[in-house]
Amino acid sequence: MYAKVVNVLLLSGSLVVSLCCQGDAKETSATLRESLPSVPELPRAMAWSAYNLGTTGYNQAVGIAKMMKDRHRMTLRIIPGKNDVSRLLPLRVNRVQFSANGVATYFAQEGVFQFASKRWGPMPVRVVLMSVGLSNQAIAVADNGPVKNIVDLRGRRVPWVFGAPALNISTEAIMACGGITWNDVTRVEFPGYVAMWNAMIDGQIDTAYATTVSGPTRRMEASPYGIRWLKMPHNDVDCWERVHAVAPYLEPHVATRGAAISETAPHEGGTYPYPVLTTLSDQDSDLVYAVTAAIHQGYEAYKDADPGSIGWALDRQRFKWVVPFHPGAIDYFRALGIWTQDFEDHQAALVARQQVLADAWQGFATSEGIDDLDKPAFAASWMTYRASYLSERGLNPVWEE
Repeated sequence: MYAKVVNVLLLSGSLVVSLCCQGDAKETSATLRESLPSVPELPRAMAWSAYNLGTTGYNQAVGIAKMMKDRHRMTLRIIPGKNDVSRLLPLRVNRVQFSANGVATYFAQEGVFQFASKRWGPMPVRVVLMSVGLSNQAIAVADNGPVKNIVDLRGRRVPWVFGAPALNISTEAIMACGGITWNDVTRVEFPGYVAMWNAMIDGQIDTAYATTVSGPTRRMEASPYGIRWLKMPHNDVDCWERVHAVAPYLEPHVATRGAAISETAPHEGGTYPYPVLTTLSDQDSDLVYAVTAAIHQGYEAYKDADPGSIGWALDRQRFKWVVPFHPGAIDYFRALGIWTQDFEDHQAALVARQQVLADAWQGFATSEGIDDLDKPAFAASWMTYRASYLSERGLNPVWEE
């Protein structure tokens, strides 16, 4: 149904990337355009899950949906989800074909946090494309306050949001850059992201985590306190070793967009792809190929839909991230001539890790007595089993509890 129609006249990776992947690229000649693989026919309708209304993740998905409608006459329905589970559950039960998700895609692969439960366990997730914009994932402080560096958070009020490991683990990793742990701060608990930022703007806590382009950060910038983002020095090897021990998905990055951030006042910190267009390993490869081609080649039509939409450019993809790509997407990258053996080796290692995780889950599921465990005890027992199983096979469990 989704046969791949490939018309590649030029396979030079550098030539194709210079045409399609730079946000400010001006090459528009018909000859170069014809060098791209054709976009196979797409279905008339499709559904994605995404972040809540008004978020940059949702806005980026809507921008892509408009492009799909205009260029391919396809109706792409975007279903907002208030949390990681509500975004991935529709994918799991085939209500949606893709999810414009976040770092929870990695947590789902690993079967940790909210996915360390009887109804979940490790998921065979695959990446299609991702958005890596010009913003950072960081923790902010009042610009006129006493906290100048991460180490200054010792003894300060740091938020913990219930049911939001993407926020809490990332906060923990950034604190680790400065050698700070949860034991060194006063943990203040909140029911959600908005409540956390309302407290930050009201001066009730000393720091808060966000994408630097997130809406509440602009409110903080306009408040009497102002806003400043704590630095994660890229030349500090020890800092980044501690960061990756907590959050392997973070990478050094210089942000030029965000509250109190610009090209003349950049932020040296870290980021991870957001959103990550996610599907399952058994999704139809021809469909994934077609979607990948359409999003890539339609970039100019949606890159201004949201400040973060420029992150979908091909030169901003991270082919060696912590979750493997779908074979359908890889086929498209191969058609462009940009998929290397190095990427293939990394992909194979990630797929092998997922198989080990699946084997661990199967072994744990047949263990005696687990049916009698309540939810917290089940999660704790699984995490211990998982850590031991991975370690015995030479793999880093990252999280053990």
